[in-house]
Amino acid sequence: MSLPSSDRLQQLFGFLEARPADPFILFAVAKEYEGLGAPERALAYYLQLRQADPKYVGLYYHLGKLYEKKQDWTAALEAYDAGIAVAKAQGDRHAQSELAGARLEIADDDDDEFEF
Repeated sequence: MSLPSSDRLQQLFGFLEARPADPFILFAVAKEYEGLGAPERALAYYLQLRQADPKYVGLYYHLGKLYEKKQDWTAALEAYDAGIAVAKAQGDRHAQSELAGARLEIADDDDDEFEF
């Protein structure tokens, strides 16, 4: 079975070859794979991005949503919690609010151990 591809994806791989740990390019590759209906490939690039730049706050919302699609609620909550911590450390109240909202949508009523 061949992997889905697009002209845009091929262009992104060209950029990635020149700068393999560039967070924006890793994020773009992950989003492109998501758009092509390849969630496992998208997840691999989100996780690579998380390893390369764990402070890339934009990652966590999309990573959490991808875990939600896979119905991996524990991993989704962990992604949102990690993102909230990063956003809080960076003073990014908008990202913190978005992540908290996404987390609230799937958290149990008694799951309030994280302070927002």
